[in-house]
Formats: sequence, C-alpha cells, structure tokens
Amino acid sequence: MLDIYGPPAAGGRAERFCDGLSRRSLLRIGSLAALGGGVTGGWSLPSILAADAVAGRRSSPKSVIMIYLVGGPPHQDMFDLKPQAPAEFAGPWRPVATNVPGIEICEAFPNLAKIADKYTLIRSLVGNQADHDAAQVFHGRDTRKAKPAGGWPQFGSMVSSLLGAATPTAPPFVSLCYPCTHGPYNEPGAGFVGAAHSPFRPLGPARDELVLKGISLDRLHDRRGLLESVDRLRRDVDVTTNMRGMDAFTERALGLLTSSALADALDLSREDPRVVERYGTGDPTVFMDENGAPRVPQSMLAARRLIEAGVRVVTLNYSKWDWHGGPGNSIFKREAEDFPVFDQALSALVEDLHARGLSDDCAVVVWGEFGRTPKISNIVGRDHWPQVNGAFLAGGGMRHGQVIGATDRIGAEAIARPVTFGDVYATLFQHLGIDVQSTTLTDNQGRPQYLADDGGTVIRELV
Repeated sequence: MLDIYGPPAAGGRAERFCDGLSRRSLLRIGSLAALGGGVTGGWSLPSILAADAVAGRRSSPKSVIMIYLVGGPPHQDMFDLKPQAPAEFAGPWRPVATNVPGIEICEAFPNLAKIADKYTLIRSLVGNQADHDAAQVFHGRDTRKAKPAGGWPQFGSMVSSLLGAATPTAPPFVSLCYPCTHGPYNEPGAGFVGAAHSPFRPLGPARDELVLKGISLDRLHDRRGLLESVDRLRRDVDVTTNMRGMDAFTERALGLLTSSALADALDLSREDPRVVERYGTGDPTVFMDENGAPRVPQSMLAARRLIEAGVRVVTLNYSKWDWHGGPGNSIFKREAEDFPVFDQALSALVEDLHARGLSDDCAVVVWGEFGRTPKISNIVGRDHWPQVNGAFLAGGGMRHGQVIGATDRIGAEAIARPVTFGDVYATLFQHLGIDVQSTTLTDNQGRPQYLADDGGTVIRELV
C-alpha cells in the first residue's frame, strides 16, 4: 500500500499497524496492483477500467462508512437505556423522546433525537467475543474460532478484492483509523486476499517497508514529485513482482496517484467552514487514555468527502470507550465528555448524506467490539460484556426510523430478535450489490470462503 506521512502518534512515537510486510513481499500502492486471482467473480482495477472503456460508461458506486468506537461503547447508557432498573444498573442518564414515536435514546444526544427517522438502532447484537479485538468489528468473525489460511480479510479488503476501484482517481478502500498503541484496537489487515487490497492510509504512520520516501500530506499536491517517486520505486522493485508486463490499464490505475481528487477530498480547507463547524473538530494528537484513538469528529467529514470522491469503503476509529472507572475517571464523567461531541458529529454526518443526496448510496454503521456490564462497578465503571451489544445503521437506502431487537430489564441479554455480526455484514454486502449466499473468496489453500460469518443473512427489517 502507499503510505503518506501523517501526524505522529502521541509523544512522537513511531506507531505501526500490525499487518506490515517486507519490502520484497508485494508492491503495495493503495490496492492498485493488478491482482484479480483467487476471487470468485472478482475484478481488479485494470480490468474494471478496461470494461468501462469498452462500455463507455462510468459507475455511481454504492459505499459504506464504518465507524469503530474503540474499546466497547456502553449500550445501556446510549441507545438502550433502562430507566426503570435499580440505580446500580440504570445510572444517571435519562431517556429522551425522538422524532419517531416510541423510540427513546440518551438525553445527551439531542441532535440524534431529532433525526431518528433517518437511522436504525440494533439493540440485540449477539455473538460478541469477550476481549478487546477490533477484528470482529472489521470483518465480523469471532477471532476465537479457527481461521482460514492467510487469515480473515477485513470488510474493505474484501470489497476491494471483489469490486475493485469505482473510479481511476480513488482507491476502493481508505482507512482513516489512527494507529493505537494497544494492538487489539487496530484493524486486522487484508488477510488472505493479499496486501494489494490493504487500505490506503493517508493518516497512517511511516513504515519501514515500501513507502514513497519524502512525500508528505503537504506535498501530496505535488503531482510531478509523486509521479517521479513512483517511477523511482518501479525501477527498484524486483522484476519478479507484478509490475512487470503492466498494460495500459494498469498504468492508468497508477495514475490515481497523480490525481488531485484524493488530496482534494482529504483537504478540509476546501469544505464550507459552516459544514466543518457543524461536524466539530478535535485534536488528532491527543490519544484517549494514551492508547485509544483520538476524539476527532472531522474524520467523519473526511469520510463523507472520500465517499463523494468515489471511495467504496471508508473506515475510521473514534475516541476510546473502554470506561472501567477509577479515581477521577468514572464512566459517567467520560460519557459527559464524549457524548455531546459524538452526538454533534454523527448527526452531522447523517444529515449531510441526506442533504447531498447520498443517503441511498452510502450506508453508515457505528459499533464497538462488545457491550458493557449492566451493573455499575464499585469504582463507577462498566466492564466488558459480550452477551449483548448494539449497533447504529444509517443510509444505504434502508428502511429506518426503527429499533431492531430488545434486551431484558437491565440490558443484560437479548430477549427479542437476536442479530449477529454476520447478519449486519450480509446487509452491508447486499447494499454494495454482493450476494453473500453465492459469492465466495478463495483463501491461501484454495478453499472458497463465504463473506459473512455464522450463516449471516440480510436483516429483513431493513430491506
């Protein structure tokens, strides 16, 4: 993948994602390699460009924005409040009515309460693993179970492998996730579909492997310098790599590196200042508890701009929600800090997609790795709770203004309409035009693997 230098992690640490490969293993330029093998019905970017050249048409892609709430958000304090439960379960927050009769959410989310007709709350997400592990969020698989050869690819990598890029000027998959010092908080990587389908990471740290040396975010607009860097890189690559014998369409695929479209999408100074203000801003150098992601609302705006630029999947991580309590760090103190900022940013994203006519084409999913314990601990925190979790879905042309599933009187167990990660993923794949019942990807041992875990099926209430 192509790494662009971004801001350093807290304290200037040179953080790394855990899916790094050696220089000679693959040329990784943001999912642009001409690799189409090992995919049932898959397309590489060059082949899509070739097909478009023959057909004389351009596509209007469906897309997904995935927002990972790092560390496990408290479902019973956000979207599944239990005001009738004893105080040691209910906590101090009160529910507030939304613009959809019968649906209530936390009083700290007044902006989201006004637009409940534009999203769906899943209150019965089951099958969560018990430990911190972003992998299940990003590919829907329980990491405690057996893995295929090469490991499970994350969602964006699967989409990249199956569909390729929608436009020559944007990669299929962009990650805006900040690297976290706690390894399990990071994305799992491209797995068996290969490094060619790793995300483009404009906010990622420098790597020791294959990077375009000397190219920074500030210099991304220097198209000539970027092209020269690519040319030097190509000369240095082992002749046994896939760079040998590239045809005109593969050369054109590399052309996205010299386009200004991606840089323009990431340049928020080009956005209406009123829109930037509506989303809110945060400091990308302030890492929550030193190992979670920064609280950066403008990542949601950047995600929308990337979708408009033609990216199919954008992932981002937001703040840290692992609130166990302790002196000066009670869960309710942290919620009072995080909830209003989150309410402003997420409501802005949902409204923005509708205002720009993107709500049918772009689906948004917001979730974490598990729920939190129903009972508040003696140090005023909630601990890990895999029995039930929640999710927020918006856009995607789905039927919204509803709640799916229910939990018991203290938010401990799902008592109606259990939903799995596989079901959510099946729904997202269908939104992108991919049938999870018939489409497979081939792992490193040649075995076909289905896209959704546990026989996941499309959530019927949404479609």
